[in-house]
Amino acid sequence: MNMLESMKYRMEAVQVLKILKRWHTYSELSEKLNLPTTVLNRYIMGRVLPNEDRAREFIEFYDKNFKLSKEITDRIVFDEYGYFDNSSILYDTQLLNRIAIKALERFENVNKVLTSETDGIPIACHVAKAFEVDMIFTRKEKEVGRLDYIEETYIPSSMGKLMSLYLPKKSIKKGDRLLIVDDVIRSGETQRALLRLAKKMNAEIAGMFTVVSIGTKGIKALENEIKPENLEILVKL
Repeated sequence: MNMLESMKYRMEAVQVLKILKRWHTYSELSEKLNLPTTVLNRYIMGRVLPNEDRAREFIEFYDKNFKLSKEITDRIVFDEYGYFDNSSILYDTQLLNRIAIKALERFENVNKVLTSETDGIPIACHVAKAFEVDMIFTRKEKEVGRLDYIEETYIPSSMGKLMSLYLPKKSIKKGDRLLIVDDVIRSGETQRALLRLAKKMNAEIAGMFTVVSIGTKGIKALENEIKPENLEILVKL
């Protein structure tokens, strides 16, 4: 890897160490990774970066011993009424970084990330940062003073009323390769609306990346909209 890739990889390893530190003391990590606690502390505190070989050891240890899908699943809460709460995922920037790396490993040739407000934005921001591209998002209402919107309407089954997504015309250009990112697929209607909106603007779809899907209804709704190999869901509930 070149110098820039090496730097990113080593910084990723530091993020992994920070996540591991949540679950283990320095003494435990020292024993598991066979490194002095003082060295681990310097890495975690950002005073020095590990070399490539050591960075690889950290990442491989994490991947072998800790499953991202389990970490995500453990964070998800359903209340007594069945409402879904993933706020502990959306607020955790280190976890979002690991999620974004999965998107980076899965897709290529992406030059923009598209999502809808509001809960999709934190994940989309981290994914866009990982790809080093712009992140754009649709709004549920038009902003005052801006008239040049592309609109896509749909009817969420849970609400039974017409909804609209609005996207500034100049935010997507013909031929842009979009990665559509969202936090959760339920009915799939929002994601289908995003796909139609992208096609209206003559963009290409590089893929769709979602952290969680609930049930099979949403996935089935997307079957005719996007190829299965272009849809990545980290956790299916």
